[in-house]
Amino acid sequence: MAHYELHCRECGRSWGNQPRSICDECFSPLEITYDYDTIRDSIAQGTFSREEIAQRPPNMWRYAELLPLPAGFEPRLPVGFTPLFRAPRLAARLAGTNDAQTAAQNLYLKNDAVCLPTLSFKDRAVAVALAQALAFGFDTVACSSTGNLANAVAAHAARLGLKAWILIPSDLEPAKILGTQVFGANVVRINGNYDQVNRLCSQIAEERRWGFVNVNLRPYYAEGSKTVGFEIAEQLGWRLPDNVVVPMAGGSLITKIKKAFDELIKLGLVEEKPVKFFGAQATGCSPISTAVKTGSTEIEPQKPATIARSLAIGNPADGHYAIKTIKQSGGWAEDVSDPEVIDSIRLLAETEGIFTETAGGVTVGTAGKLYRQDRILPEETTVLCITGNGLKTTDVLAGVYETERPIAPKLAEFENYLQQSLEVAEVAKEAAATVGA
Repeated sequence: MAHYELHCRECGRSWGNQPRSICDECFSPLEITYDYDTIRDSIAQGTFSREEIAQRPPNMWRYAELLPLPAGFEPRLPVGFTPLFRAPRLAARLAGTNDAQTAAQNLYLKNDAVCLPTLSFKDRAVAVALAQALAFGFDTVACSSTGNLANAVAAHAARLGLKAWILIPSDLEPAKILGTQVFGANVVRINGNYDQVNRLCSQIAEERRWGFVNVNLRPYYAEGSKTVGFEIAEQLGWRLPDNVVVPMAGGSLITKIKKAFDELIKLGLVEEKPVKFFGAQATGCSPISTAVKTGSTEIEPQKPATIARSLAIGNPADGHYAIKTIKQSGGWAEDVSDPEVIDSIRLLAETEGIFTETAGGVTVGTAGKLYRQDRILPEETTVLCITGNGLKTTDVLAGVYETERPIAPKLAEFENYLQQSLEVAEVAKEAAATVGA
C-alpha cells in the first residue's frame, strides 16, 4: 500500500489515491498526507538520512519519500535542484539606508528561472502530476494556465508520449504561447481571464477522461512545489531561513514551501525554528495581499489588470490557505505596480545577472518594500523565490531600451561613440544626484 493518500483539508476524510481534488462530504479541497512513521523508519535505517540524500543525483527526485509517486516510478528528467546563492549587490540596493553590508551576507535567491525543462518552478509540480497521470491510466493531460504551467505540461507530456490540451487566456505573452506550441500540444485560446478559463476546464474534466493537472490531479500537482522548500533547507546546510518571499498567483507555492519545512522538522532533518512567510503580488491582481493588509480572512475576487500575467489569478484557489500561512508565521503580503515590476526586473539583472520574468520582478519589488518597512531585517537570512525566466516575458520591456545606431568598423568611430556615451552617463549621474539632494 502507498505511504501517502488523499485527505480532506477540513473534515479529514480519507479518499485513498484517485484523480479527484474535492471532498464530496464537505466540498473542501483535498491534500496529500503521508505515513510519517514509515518515513521515520527509513531515516533510522539510513536510507533517507541527510547523508544518503546528499549522495543521490542532484534533482528533485532525491526527496522521493516525501512525494506522492506511484510504485516503481522512474523519473525521465532531472527536474529541480536549482541554484541557491547569495545576492550581495541586490541586497545592498534593497536594504537602502539599513545595514546594507549585513544584508549582503544574508539575502539569497532561489533561482528556478533555470529549472528543467521549461525554465520555471512549474516543472516540479507537473513532473509529479504526470507521474500520477500515467499511473491512473490517462493518455491525455490538460490544464488551464497563465503561461508557465502550459509550457511545463506540454514539454513533460511530449517526453512521456501523452497527448496534451492546453487552455489559456488569449492575451498571454507570445513567448509563452510559442513555448507551448513547440512541444506539439493542442493550444486553445479563450477570450476571457484565467478564472474563466479555469472554470471551463473544470467543466471539461467532468465530461472527459483527461488528467487535468490543476483540476482532478491538483493535490498531486501541488506536492511537487514542496521540493523548492526541501532544496532551500538542504542548500542552506540543512537549516531553515528566517524569511521567505514568494510570488502568489493561486497561492499554492507559499503553502507548500511551509509544508516542506514542517515535514523536515517533523522528521528531524532540520532543527525547528520560526520562519516568516511573505507573499508578493502585482497591484493589478492582488486579492491575497489585499486580504492580508486589510486583516480579512476572506478573498475578494479581482479582475486582473497587470503585466504580471503569470500571477493574474483574480480568485485564487488556495488564497485562504496562503493567508493562513502568512498570518500564522508572522509574515506579511505586499504588492507592486507594473512600473515597479519592470524596475525590479532591471534591478535584478543589473545587480546579479539574473533575467527574471514579471513574477520575479514582483518578488524583488515586494522584498524592497519589506526591507523599507523593517518587516525584513538585514541580519535575517532571507530567501527570494525567482520562479520563472525573463526570456518568456520580453514583451514587457518593449520600448524600455533604445535601439542603438550602428557605427562604422573603425577605431575613430568607436572612440567618438565612447566619448559621447561617457558624456551622457555623466549628465545622467549629475541629474540623479540633484534629485537625491
